[in-house]
Amino acid sequence: MTSLVIREMALADCDRVSEIRIRGWQHAYRGLMPKSYLDGLSVAKDAERRRAWFAQGDGSVVNLVAESEGEILGWAAHGPHRDGGTPAADAELYALYVDPACLGSGVGRALLNVSVERCATYPRMFLWVLRDNAPARRFYERAGFRPDGTEEPCEAEGVPVPEVRYVRQLPG
Repeated sequence: MTSLVIREMALADCDRVSEIRIRGWQHAYRGLMPKSYLDGLSVAKDAERRRAWFAQGDGSVVNLVAESEGEILGWAAHGPHRDGGTPAADAELYALYVDPACLGSGVGRALLNVSVERCATYPRMFLWVLRDNAPARRFYERAGFRPDGTEEPCEAEGVPVPEVRYVRQLPG
């Protein structure tokens, strides 16, 4: 891969970001969520919702893309922590997805590093990850995130897929 550029997402990036997000779910959550649920995810519907959110955004959510040679390879979103149980002064990584063909190439690490750098004024950054998603948990743990003991029950088509919350101290 030639040089990787991390930049703010543009409206024109919505289709590719949705493709990365949906393909990322279908790859990462295979065996963790029902196949019928994952197969039913729609790139077109996700892109339609993403364009609407993007147009209505208030600037509090920062969407970043990783691009190489004009191709978007990954996407991350961060902003103020959304959970009322923690101080509003904390940050949250809402999402980080990489094109499955680029896993292990450093794209995810680059996106995470820029998100963490941009949130350096916050005291902490939180994120949620599926409890049984061992590769994602290892990725975040290598980046200094640790589970804080909080678990959220989630389900897909009646199948439990609980999430655990991770936290990392920032310079804040």
